[in-house]
Amino acid sequence: MTRTQPVPGRPAGAGASPLLQVRDLSVEFRTRDGVATAVDGVSFGVGEGETLAVLGESGCGKSVTAQSVMGILDSPPGRITGGEIVFGGRDLLKMPEEERRAVRGARMAMIFQDALSALNPVLSVGAQLGEMFQVHRGASRKEARERAVELMERVRIPAARARAGDYPHQFSGGMRQRIMIAMALALEPELIIADEPTTALDVTVQAQVMDLLAELQSEYRMGLILITHDLGVVADVADRIAVMYAGRIVETAPVAELYRAPAHPYTRGLLDSIPRLDQKGQQLNAVKGLPPSLLRVPPGCSFHPRCPSARPVCRADEPPLYEAGAGRTSACHFWKELLDDECAE
Repeated sequence: MTRTQPVPGRPAGAGASPLLQVRDLSVEFRTRDGVATAVDGVSFGVGEGETLAVLGESGCGKSVTAQSVMGILDSPPGRITGGEIVFGGRDLLKMPEEERRAVRGARMAMIFQDALSALNPVLSVGAQLGEMFQVHRGASRKEARERAVELMERVRIPAARARAGDYPHQFSGGMRQRIMIAMALALEPELIIADEPTTALDVTVQAQVMDLLAELQSEYRMGLILITHDLGVVADVADRIAVMYAGRIVETAPVAELYRAPAHPYTRGLLDSIPRLDQKGQQLNAVKGLPPSLLRVPPGCSFHPRCPSARPVCRADEPPLYEAGAGRTSACHFWKELLDDECAE
């Protein structure tokens, strides 16, 4: 098969005047055992009102990418070694720390996966929400409390005024996640990064949290980056999907096209592993093997040790992100064959 050449210089997920544009971002961690490249040349864009889902197994670099964008990467041991993070026309990596802090919270906010750890256990939730308005908007304590109650009501916390004086441990997991969403929305940012926002929640509460997040995002016209490993969570809320593996983006596509016909074997494996109601009693499919250690990423395509269709070229040559159609990319030498097979099925 003649391999299609990638479009040089065009980053994955690039759009017209995106709100956020990440270009060739690389992050490494220096450890006693060596240097681990957690993020390796990642590029994507997010527009106003758009939802980009970043998918992949644990350890693929999703959260490190999010922390780098937010400017909260632990350094040391983490270190951004290259790339640009352009937000509102400015490269955040070249911005003085004081200016970066002003962007964080006011224009860009993050919802963390473990709300109990992210919230201060010795301050009431009303005080924590109100602090945002006191620090960034110069509100009085009374004004800040009123705004906190309004936010709690906006994310549908029952008896918000009475519960504003409660502490994080007095709320259920789903309610704590709603408080985290309220905190992220407090200053009406242009971009929200949600890092595994439904982790450890039951299916019903997951759906409620995701519906709430999608509703608020649409209302405020915010860009949303949804970090997750759960393909089921993003099916109804994402506009585009970027799939990460071993620190790299291996596929990007509009959500409907990716579910219909994945252009990378790893994405196909993830989709095949979703339980189906019409296959009761059958063995659950899974991607065989384990992700590679970021200290010892295999040569060639990093997925080749787990790929059922790997060929000699996959073991020798690292695939770039090929242009795989309108708005689609794939880091697979044989993406076209994969799409042809999907269409034939």
